[in-house]
Amino acid sequence: MDFASQILKWYRKEKRNLPWRSTRDPYLIWLSEVILQQTRVDQGMDYYLRFSEKYPHVKMLAEASEREVLKMWQGLGYYSRARNMLFAARQILAEFNGVFPSDYEQIRKLKGVGEYTAAAIASIAYGQKVAVVDGNVKRVISRLFGLESTGNDLYKMVKQIMSEQIGFHSPGDFNQAVMEFGALYCVPKNPLCDQCIFFDHCVARKKTLVDRLPVKIPGKKPKPRYFSYLVINIREENNIVMKKRDENDIWKNLYDFPLIETNMTLSAEDLQKKPAWGACFGKEQQIRESSGLYRHQLTHRTIIAQFHFVDISAISELSLQDNWEIISLENINSLPVPRLIERFISTYYPFGV
Repeated sequence: MDFASQILKWYRKEKRNLPWRSTRDPYLIWLSEVILQQTRVDQGMDYYLRFSEKYPHVKMLAEASEREVLKMWQGLGYYSRARNMLFAARQILAEFNGVFPSDYEQIRKLKGVGEYTAAAIASIAYGQKVAVVDGNVKRVISRLFGLESTGNDLYKMVKQIMSEQIGFHSPGDFNQAVMEFGALYCVPKNPLCDQCIFFDHCVARKKTLVDRLPVKIPGKKPKPRYFSYLVINIREENNIVMKKRDENDIWKNLYDFPLIETNMTLSAEDLQKKPAWGACFGKEQQIRESSGLYRHQLTHRTIIAQFHFVDISAISELSLQDNWEIISLENINSLPVPRLIERFISTYYPFGV
């Protein structure tokens, strides 16, 4: 079986027409790879088009503010990708005179760039023979060659096979071909085996292991976190209090509301008995209204949130903390916020006022 030749032939006939495939600009290829990490193509497409239009060159991205970049990233999740992307753009400006590095090892030194992303850029933009290994590639190779290993052992085996197969073919096309085949045919559930060009050669199909490969390692059950958000309206000024998440926690440098985190969902009455409540308000402040529960799923956490509305006449009635900001309701939609907060704002402040 000439795996490389067959999959390249398939790719050149069947590949999707995606905008980052019409360029060899390493910056744009990097942009697409960062956006598509843990993101479906149909979800990431609009983000790629927006970022590439607003920041067509790495210098323009490097000169953007973090707040602006996070706002553009809003809704895509895994916000560390956006922060790392901005850091790396500034690295390129400072360390490489604004020219995207052309060597695999140099690319690896960029913030947030791992082996996979560096290999993708080096092979696609520069034609270097560096094999990629992502989820799609591991699935295709483990099924086709019947690899029943897990973890780092599986990674090494897949990397070796890919490195052997990349040969003298177009490295960028070869890498993309395997990834594309995994995305379109050799999918996780209900793969299109009857239409597969490797039907007669696939070890997993012959051994009825398709549904078991690659071998899955059970993940940890997400732990719940309970957020009681305080939506503090300052009546006289038509302002609201928001908090920049500057601690090393989820959603770093995004905005949400002041909150009291507990080990369970609390009623408004019980929440007002908490010491943290007294640290924010005097005894006279009461919760005017509470929302229903909002659930937001992260990879390792389930956020269970409730929003409690508190009205005050003036800022003097509040013990303002360092990372709290007074925001005009007219500008509330300009802030970069996590998807959970975006959902809440779209319901209660859809037009910013």
